[in-house]
Amino acid sequence: MSKAKRRTECFLKCMHCGNFAPMDIVADYYLSTKPEDEDEYYNPQPNQGYNYQLMLCLACKKVTLLQYFEHDCQDPEEDIKVETLYPPQGVKLFDLPFSVQKAYEAAQKARAIDANAYAILLGRMLEVVCEDNKAKGKNLYDKLNFLAEKGKIPSNLVDVAHGLRMLRNIGVHEPLEGLSSDEIPILDDLSRAILEYIYIASGLAAQAEKRLKLLKEKKSGTKEIEEG
Repeated sequence: MSKAKRRTECFLKCMHCGNFAPMDIVADYYLSTKPEDEDEYYNPQPNQGYNYQLMLCLACKKVTLLQYFEHDCQDPEEDIKVETLYPPQGVKLFDLPFSVQKAYEAAQKARAIDANAYAILLGRMLEVVCEDNKAKGKNLYDKLNFLAEKGKIPSNLVDVAHGLRMLRNIGVHEPLEGLSSDEIPILDDLSRAILEYIYIASGLAAQAEKRLKLLKEKKSGTKEIEEG
């Protein structure tokens, strides 16, 4: 599609760079799910199918593939669920303390700008994580080891944290010949692994415990009613 035919559709959050930026539709495809051999006279079926849109982020120049379903009988007031097929979405980060969430989001803003800045801000996020977990030590290395000793993070994950710390150091001390965009996926994986283990896994466990408790109380109440 030529540049002249491209048009800005709306502002969306780009999952590549984290920016809330205008997106251009560079491709649009409709896949009908309506049966081809239907009887239009005796058994008419509504037109329905999936829309696929390839969006170009004007900030980082990377694409996002969206999918949504629509049909003729759809209520105009009904919210259309839009699914992001690409880039693939990992586990969403939730239940993060405010200070950690703020540090993580600050790093994401630098992700598409400079890999070194991204690594430095993720290093700062590690410092915030250590502070949130009351880690002791004179530097980040000592604080991460403290968390491992106290069982806050397993020994294999502390190696991951040290890997992120060392990449942070490269970004700080070697800004000219430091990190490149090739290292960004590594930084992504390391940071998410730490946050998901410390905060998300425990949050999921707490939710599961809460639901199990409610289930037990519900069954107990039902049994009392049956016996009463």
